[in-house]
Amino acid sequence: MNPMIKVQCIKHIYKDSTEVSLCGVDFVVEKGQRVVILGANGEGKTTLLSHVLGLLKPVEGTVEVLGMAPYQDFKKTRKQMGVVFQNVDEQMIGPRVYDDIAFTPRNEGMDEEEIHKKVQALAKELGILSLLSKIPHYLSGGQKKKVALAGAMIMNPSILVLDEPFDSLDPRSKQEFIDLLNYVHKEKGTTLLLTTHDMNIVPLIADVVYVIHQGHIVLKGTWQEVFQKEDILYQAQLQPPLLVDLFLRLQKKGYPISLPATVEEGEKQLLSILDK
Repeated sequence: MNPMIKVQCIKHIYKDSTEVSLCGVDFVVEKGQRVVILGANGEGKTTLLSHVLGLLKPVEGTVEVLGMAPYQDFKKTRKQMGVVFQNVDEQMIGPRVYDDIAFTPRNEGMDEEEIHKKVQALAKELGILSLLSKIPHYLSGGQKKKVALAGAMIMNPSILVLDEPFDSLDPRSKQEFIDLLNYVHKEKGTTLLLTTHDMNIVPLIADVVYVIHQGHIVLKGTWQEVFQKEDILYQAQLQPPLLVDLFLRLQKKGYPISLPATVEEGEKQLLSILDK
């Protein structure tokens, strides 16, 4: 099967003459994967997403989404993609939450009764039924993210693209949003592609991780494989989560342990060593 997304050595020049290049390992997203892009600020994470979404056209290289060039086949590819931007206020345009979620199906000419059923069903799934009559811009940060997710998922896209989706969320809201994204991935089979600078959430939501540094994709692998490349991560101005860093140090001292995704996993391994 062809990959859902494939990006090969692209270059983009912005209007202010700023050049952004991304070469190195080909960027490939297979169907059903949860793919996370890591990189320091200004390394090109958002530029990469913008090319995938068809918002930018590369001056060099190729971008394919579902076998099409997203900039040229914008309408076709975007019908298969849901998007949650970093600043969700910019994508909320409905006077009520209900209207915001219903915007795309209304724009597609869907029958109002069918729209009502879809909005109600999705809002129930995502736990936001009580918000449907609310004004979007008065919601909390976590609530806005959930509403934006509902708006992105209302047409059942095969790919969900998210730019820094955990930015500015408190710990509880962050965990709730992680759980929702994993629910969407598992229950609906949605392919996830997201950027983040929050290293701690990567083990909770990534099947494949890419690291961008100085115009190159310098790492690709599972989160365990990527986090073990500490030298390359530090060069890219990144570092493993503290929990992972601790277990990497213990591994180097010869302890037979694996890298834990959660504190609970780490605790279980440490207790098993202490009990021996």
